[in-house]
Amino acid sequence: MSRRLTVLTATLLVFVAVAFLFLVFGGRGGGGDGGSLFGPKVAIVELEGLIADTDDLVRELRQHRENPNIKAVVIRINSPGGVVGPTQEVYDALLRLRKAHKPVVASLGAVAASGGYYVAVGADQIYANAGSLTGSIGVIMQMANVDSLMKKIGVEYVVVKAGAYKDIGNISRPMTPEERRVLQTLLDDVHGQFIDAVAAGRKLPREQVVQFADGRVFSGTQALSLKMIDAIGGLEDAVNAAAKLANLPTPPAIERPRRKFSILDLMRNELGLPAPGSLLRPTLPVFKTPLYLMD
Repeated sequence: MSRRLTVLTATLLVFVAVAFLFLVFGGRGGGGDGGSLFGPKVAIVELEGLIADTDDLVRELRQHRENPNIKAVVIRINSPGGVVGPTQEVYDALLRLRKAHKPVVASLGAVAASGGYYVAVGADQIYANAGSLTGSIGVIMQMANVDSLMKKIGVEYVVVKAGAYKDIGNISRPMTPEERRVLQTLLDDVHGQFIDAVAAGRKLPREQVVQFADGRVFSGTQALSLKMIDAIGGLEDAVNAAAKLANLPTPPAIERPRRKFSILDLMRNELGLPAPGSLLRPTLPVFKTPLYLMD
């Protein structure tokens, strides 16, 4: 009886080990229909939605940079923009990959505008669909003024502060000309950083970038004519381009995007509830998005 139990336990352990390996590596290796778990690969990472919390993505990019089997990276971008700091962290992570001699290709999905485009210019090459929305090179900060409403309903808003500009953007009063000047100087500085990144990444004269860095949105074909992207093509084209840059055969073996299973996400999907990030409205400067405005 004990021998049977030992055999059964060993079989179960083997099954669990195989299942674990399949969950960890299955679907993440191989070009097309599959491939080896090891050997040179092109990794695909995804940037989806509002750019606000990028810690996991930056960590994933660092792991690909340190993994000797990963020879190139494709970043698939579907984002209308987001908060400045996290956007720049992803951009810097792409530059580090390139410094480690690992080519990076950006693949623009439905929307890769504002902060999404900022990230893309950190790549060696950019591919977009003909109808992808991109560009929107601008920075925006919006604040409400409910002074009249508060007076109507009899609400008095009291502020105690140390520092002349500590309550800049206070919703209970109009903004002063000096406060507006301070904020405009801030946004102009960040906008200048965006323009510099585009000029450097696309190897364009800064004055040429300034001509289209006014917040306008462009289609993929328009962006190509402005040299904002390198070619019209989808994700497969971007993967093959990355393989060529890394001197790999096409189609290459692929490291698939890492996805975390979350019971909370599953429940939200079943109930039709928005993701937590979509409920956040940053008060920090954000890269302008063509789809909605964030305050």
